[in-house]
Amino acid sequence: MPGLVVFGRRWAIGSDDFVLPGAFELFVRLVWWIGILVLYAVHKGQFNCPGGRLLHSYLIVLILLLASIICVLSALVYISMQGTISNPGPRKSLPKVLYTRLLLYFPELIWAVLGAVWVSDSSVRCEKTVINAIIGTVIASWVIIVFTIIGVLIVFDPLGGKKTLYLTDGVSRNLESSQSGQLLYNVKSSATRVWEKRIRLLCCCIVQDDDHRVAFTSIAELFRTYFSDTDLVPSDIAAGLILLHQEQDKMESCPKEPEEVLCHSPSSLVTDDLDVELENAAHYMLFAAAAYGWPYYVYTSPFTALCKLKGDCCGNRPTDSDITGSDRHNFHFGSILNITGLQYRDFIHISFHNKIYEIPFFVALDHKKEAIVVAVRGTLSFEDILTDLSADCEDLTLEDVLENGFVHKGITQAATYIYRKLINDGILNQAFTIAPEYKLVIVGHSLGGGTAAILAIMLRNSFPTLKCYAFSPPGGLLSKSLADYTKHFIISVIVGKDLVARLSMPNMEDLKRRIVRIVANCNRPKYQILLRGCWYEVFGGDPDDFPTELDGRNQEALSQPLLAEESLMVHRSPSYNTLEDESHQNSPPQYPHLYLPGKIIHIVEESSSRR
Repeated sequence: MPGLVVFGRRWAIGSDDFVLPGAFELFVRLVWWIGILVLYAVHKGQFNCPGGRLLHSYLIVLILLLASIICVLSALVYISMQGTISNPGPRKSLPKVLYTRLLLYFPELIWAVLGAVWVSDSSVRCEKTVINAIIGTVIASWVIIVFTIIGVLIVFDPLGGKKTLYLTDGVSRNLESSQSGQLLYNVKSSATRVWEKRIRLLCCCIVQDDDHRVAFTSIAELFRTYFSDTDLVPSDIAAGLILLHQEQDKMESCPKEPEEVLCHSPSSLVTDDLDVELENAAHYMLFAAAAYGWPYYVYTSPFTALCKLKGDCCGNRPTDSDITGSDRHNFHFGSILNITGLQYRDFIHISFHNKIYEIPFFVALDHKKEAIVVAVRGTLSFEDILTDLSADCEDLTLEDVLENGFVHKGITQAATYIYRKLINDGILNQAFTIAPEYKLVIVGHSLGGGTAAILAIMLRNSFPTLKCYAFSPPGGLLSKSLADYTKHFIISVIVGKDLVARLSMPNMEDLKRRIVRIVANCNRPKYQILLRGCWYEVFGGDPDDFPTELDGRNQEALSQPLLAEESLMVHRSPSYNTLEDESHQNSPPQYPHLYLPGKIIHIVEESSSRR
């Protein structure tokens, strides 16, 4: 639902998000209140000690204060349980109750301070049990206050103070006016700056240079564009993902009608080619995995890896001219040796250098397949994540390649870096001087798979016989023309429901629309969705059959935006500016469609159950 609006600004929390935290606090307060009542009843008439009168007054006021807080919390939880995600009407009185609850923090804060002062007073000589109870009360009060402050900071929306431009029927706006244009520019700039600050904060532990600053701005612009047309809070997204997961599981478990089968079998030539490619893929996957270094090796051999590395690596290191970047204790290179089974003399070049758009790789001689292998590492650092998230499209123009098109910007820059190292530094010339009859093979996984694919396109004219094996490359990588061009020399290997191979901006837009649709039209309160969803994810069972407004609608009706969905789009939001008069549901896609490279081998289990 749209974010809660209190104190004149929007917050990253909905009016139906107070059920679970409110119920937890209510439980704590009830236990606390009962404990204080029992303490007061047991020690009633025993407050004649020095400082006892102050203690008596403190307990009386604390009992009354806790009773007031319990009553307000009960009302807050009850109101927050009403309605559904897209129907906040039954919760319209919640801000008033919330204001009352927040006001009660002031006397609680004052009483916590007085309690701390009283406990620290050395002149007090009351019973130790009473003093310990007051100490516990003071600690509990401060813990709740501190967690409340942390919660406020978490749900604070830096853009929540922006005033809304309401559109009324019959009122038109001149979008060409300088005032409207300036307003739109200011809103976009503010949102971009907020996302940029968040990214900088997350990446505060890495050294930042000009490349990082450019990447931060580009990624911030991407996030700003992606989240600018919806008014969902994080719990809405979580509920939507839970509903979509259960909906998908229901669809997979439903018996399907037999599909029409073509009455011919693949030729033996095609089958043989597939068997060969699968065998090659299994072989070169070792090189793609080895590029990750010691983290992958320890993951696959958790009990023996460290011992082997400590014993084997010290003496097996190439000369300093063959390796760049940091490899403390020689663990990365030792892991590569153990995973690939090669000798250290088989390595032409190893780079552990890692910056944004500059990812590690190695070049080695594979005598078994008579190949010079370039293996590119996948995502393993913050710099790699920034490279992944630089998902803007840019043109890839190559000589003698007619099928120029769009490519993933960050991955293309990473491929360009490796291309320059291989060609300008003479690494490939050195390799082919040693083994002139060998063929060139480029491999990688995830980010490394995408980089390997684009690198193969760049090297294709110079090495016409090269092959590339991309394991789970990002889905949003190449435009259709380039994807078709690469079918002659690139093999993409996808396993099961691998997420990375399905990641692209159009798919993310589709996911957002699906979340908005299923969340907006579910007839259950959010807290029920979250509780049952968590139980389902942890313990399994049958997916819940949540009734929605989509039930019973024909396909034509499902293609139209529903009223509840439009309430979650930002052009109807009571919190963000927008100058776009067109419905986002009917607008053309913002991002061009990008595809996986080359021929695709999709490997799935013959029969599998969810649990």
